[in-house]
Amino acid sequence: MLIPSAAERFSTSKFTPATAESPYHRCYFYVGGQYRADENGNGEHVFTDQMYVEQLTPIGGAKHAWPLVFIQGAGQSGTNFLNTPDGRKGWATWLLDHGYTICLLDQTSRGRSSYHHSNGPTTTYSAELAEKCWTACRDLGEWPEAALHTQWPGSGRMGDPIFNAFYASTVPSLKDYAAEETLMQAAGASLLDRIGPAILITHSQGGTHGWLWADARPELVRAIVAIEPSGPPFQSVLVKGSLIVKPYGITNVPLSYDPPTDNAIDDKTPLKTQEHPAADGRRIILQQEPARKLVNLSKIPVLLETGEASYHAAYDEFTVIFLRQAGVNVMHLKLADEGIHGNGHMQFLELNNLDIIELLEKWIATVL
Repeated sequence: MLIPSAAERFSTSKFTPATAESPYHRCYFYVGGQYRADENGNGEHVFTDQMYVEQLTPIGGAKHAWPLVFIQGAGQSGTNFLNTPDGRKGWATWLLDHGYTICLLDQTSRGRSSYHHSNGPTTTYSAELAEKCWTACRDLGEWPEAALHTQWPGSGRMGDPIFNAFYASTVPSLKDYAAEETLMQAAGASLLDRIGPAILITHSQGGTHGWLWADARPELVRAIVAIEPSGPPFQSVLVKGSLIVKPYGITNVPLSYDPPTDNAIDDKTPLKTQEHPAADGRRIILQQEPARKLVNLSKIPVLLETGEASYHAAYDEFTVIFLRQAGVNVMHLKLADEGIHGNGHMQFLELNNLDIIELLEKWIATVL
């Protein structure tokens, strides 16, 4: 199936290209990375594992002390937050209008962050998975809340110009999440060392990086806004038949627990766990009491936000319970409770995206 060009997509009255209503300064740079010996055996080197960062600042300067750093989910890039696939204003542009400095990035080995084959194979989400999980949930979703999905612009199906524009932005990402988390923690620490204190806004798989960056640089992460972060604890809904997927509860690689974690218990996880029943029959796994504490994350306020129609609606509450059990100060914001209805997992691209970022910004303002 051919995907129309940008000119073709915006040539009809259905679409209006995004316009820069608020001018801003734009620069980019790379953080992290290392030289590796090239495999040609002649003593030459290549540079790998660096992370691309795009920094946008309102002309006249930011009105707020700390920049907002967006970390996108699997298969996505920093373009997620600039504007929507049907040409409306995105979260980053809205926040620029309100005086924030914004940092957008491409995760390591993805997009404009150079990939090196030594980091393992990549994978790309299929268009069919995108339809089912993100854009055409009401028609294809396999969870009860999917019937409530009303906010995706267009049909959400292949061939629809808005879906085509969205799916064209999908990029390959590392298949090994543990490798990605290790690379991203190093790059994120380098970014925070460069820009200073910041607020992290994470989405989906990018949520694991927010926890790891805060663990590495707790004094430089002022707050985390986690939009439907990877979950539920110790598991993944996208890895069918999996038992323990995230052995550290919310990540694949170590976090700073007190008391420190053990070696793997029964070859599964370094944390003692206990299963709890859930209304939908899913096995929910938490720590056994007394639970170890996430000593670095406990210093940082967290807002975890969930859309009404997303598959995360069934289990984000368990991520909140896990975080609170580990001593993290987390508030759970359910959009439906605030009168914002019909949102799926890609809510920053949906019809009411600006209603959502306006609500999130009110919480961000309380921690500035």
